[in-house]
Amino acid sequence: MTRNKLYRSNDGVLLGVCQGIADWKNIPVFVVRLIFVVIALCTAIAPCLVIYLIIGLMMPARPVCEYSRCEDAFAEWKKRAETDEEYYRRKKESDWDNRFCNS
Repeated sequence: MTRNKLYRSNDGVLLGVCQGIADWKNIPVFVVRLIFVVIALCTAIAPCLVIYLIIGLMMPARPVCEYSRCEDAFAEWKKRAETDEEYYRRKKESDWDNRFCNS
């Protein structure tokens, strides 16, 4: 999946920094982790870990669901709505989903 923004991954091992960079650059996460380990061994392990932790704390976490996906789902619901009552019920559900997705 191609992403335009750099986010920390929610599925990563340690803070999700390497997974986030791999998703952002669309490369395997193994390559990013291997590069990090090589840099850590060539320079010094402790400063590299401190920099990694700082990046992990500063990088924003990837949203659970992107806004466009929520909007697409709502548009699909609107097409399938049979009655006004059903439409408003689904819109209310979508509003709750958007609140949780954007928080």
